[in-house]
Amino acid sequence: MTHSDIGPPGGSGNLLTDRPDLYELRFPDPERVAARWVEDVLRRHGAGPRVLDAGCGTGRDAAHLHRRGRRVTGIDLAPSMLAHARAHHPGPEYVRADLRAFDLRRTVDAVVCLDSALLYCHTNEELEGFLASCRRHLGPGGLLVAEMRNGAFFLGSTELLDAPRTAELTVDGVRHTSLTTLWIDRAAQLLRRRRVWTADDGSPAVEQHSAWRLLLPQELRLVLRFAGFEVLELHDGPGPRTEPPWRPGAPAPTGAADGDRLHLVARLLPAAESPAARDPLRPAEPHDTPRRERGSER
Repeated sequence: MTHSDIGPPGGSGNLLTDRPDLYELRFPDPERVAARWVEDVLRRHGAGPRVLDAGCGTGRDAAHLHRRGRRVTGIDLAPSMLAHARAHHPGPEYVRADLRAFDLRRTVDAVVCLDSALLYCHTNEELEGFLASCRRHLGPGGLLVAEMRNGAFFLGSTELLDAPRTAELTVDGVRHTSLTTLWIDRAAQLLRRRRVWTADDGSPAVEQHSAWRLLLPQELRLVLRFAGFEVLELHDGPGPRTEPPWRPGAPAPTGAADGDRLHLVARLLPAAESPAARDPLRPAEPHDTPRRERGSER
């Protein structure tokens, strides 16, 4: 599932998107903690076998769920990621689609959206498009499982913003170094990032820009309620990217939601056909006529 290092939908311009092999080296998960956490959530909440992985990235987690007996479809916008997934993590069906508006003409039991992929819905309209797409694919009782950065973490906390961070990655004898700077665009409610990659082989530096929507837990609850979802879990861990990370047999979530990561489990209600579910930003009004949902093409 696509990690937050992947650039915004609609374009590449990211070293790790263009080189999925480097991505898996930069963000290793040999124990497949993310996929095992998802499997644990799906089992605890009784989800059926059909799973849509929205933002599947290199496909390693989708393939793990497939090996556990799930019927998995992975969608991503980066052709390089999908090609890598088909070649190195076969089993699921991989489809190029935009998570902000997709229509695969099928029904699934759960939509999974990990590693802050949901936060590439930068605007309210894009978030509405994602939730409308989920409703198209989920029957009543279907699950939405998401893991992302937590906007509440940045209320008074600046530890990720105080100074640039560096990371190194060596491949075939070439050392790649990244310098990452984060800052908050308060008007747009976005966490913006500038990342510069340099290599010791003399190749030109690569500069990349991306951003995540910062959603507060109560804001997320409100949007989901008007989208026709019942929030079953919303907490800061343990999860696949918390410290310490989730492990089998980990204690039940406490309900706290002030850590760096936010974990969401929501169930689609039969009331999703109501006018309120058609527009997560507008409550239902008497005698309101449902609007037609937006198609998958943009």
